[in-house]
Amino acid sequence: MVQARLSRILPTLSFFLISGFLGAAAASAQEQEGWSICNETSMIAELATGRQVNNDVVIEGWNRVRPGECRVVLQAPLRTGTPYFLYGRTSRAHRGGQQSWTGDYEFCVDGQGTFSVESPPDCAAMGLETRSFQAITIEDRTSWTTTLRETARWPQSNAQAAGIQRLLRDAGVESGSIDGYIGRRTRAAIRTFLSEQNLPSDATDEELIDYLEQIAIERSRNLGFTICNRTEERIWAAIGRRRGEGWESRGWWALASDTCERVIDQDLISASHFVYAEMDTDEGRKVLTGGVDRFCISHSQFAILGRETCEANFYEEAGFIETDVPEDGLLIYEFFDRDFEYVETEDEDQ
Repeated sequence: MVQARLSRILPTLSFFLISGFLGAAAASAQEQEGWSICNETSMIAELATGRQVNNDVVIEGWNRVRPGECRVVLQAPLRTGTPYFLYGRTSRAHRGGQQSWTGDYEFCVDGQGTFSVESPPDCAAMGLETRSFQAITIEDRTSWTTTLRETARWPQSNAQAAGIQRLLRDAGVESGSIDGYIGRRTRAAIRTFLSEQNLPSDATDEELIDYLEQIAIERSRNLGFTICNRTEERIWAAIGRRRGEGWESRGWWALASDTCERVIDQDLISASHFVYAEMDTDEGRKVLTGGVDRFCISHSQFAILGRETCEANFYEEAGFIETDVPEDGLLIYEFFDRDFEYVETEDEDQ
């Protein structure tokens, strides 16, 4: 079994990659020649794949795979003994932040549209983004399957039902729990959604998933917390906020120059949020200045509850800036070059 490292903004689930002929989804994919990806999670997956061509690695994307669906991403014949590469992300329709399947091999992708690139040395210079791919070893030249799974294991048919239930929630339709079974409450929610959107009542499950995704993406644009990088450099950002009766800090989001990222994609409480960011330049490291509210941070990706005992828990402290109060559940914060200053390193102090 191959387990991928999961990189995500707001962790709620654990994901795995499993290669070989495993489970119901893999069995159905076995009938198709080539490299198949089967999605046994409750989320729509968007996949980029890599294959070696001479001395280069060609990266292509995006292959969209609905919950409970299998898709051939590379035709046979396949090459054994040579690694292929896979990166996956969930659709922006899903609440809780975009999640991803990652590994240890960095390649370039076009995050916005269909692409095919031959591993250029500098992604940013080509207007591309860097993503970390998982190496996949294929052992059969004719047919091979990689299955995407989450901690809540669904058979293939139940994954589709769980995906519909999750998308109903993402689209703002009350449908009960996500349990992978289409019961009376879920069927009523489906009828309500199709009627309110003036969509055909006899839509197939695949069409329903596509309709729900479109509505959920549109809905998500009008709520949540978005941060924007208006500097000329790449920055790494973190946020702090109330979480129940306590506090929480999360990071890092990598933002290229003049890009934005929605870091919370649900209605915000009517209270201030907090932000922090760092910038690496050719001249050294810059940090966001003016922050007086202390939160815990870590060098690697983090989600930390509490803000009073950072050092005792082997974290660092940083000064976060308080934002405005959200209006109608929406908040946007922009970082500018003037907000950052260089920090002295230990070597400079000596």
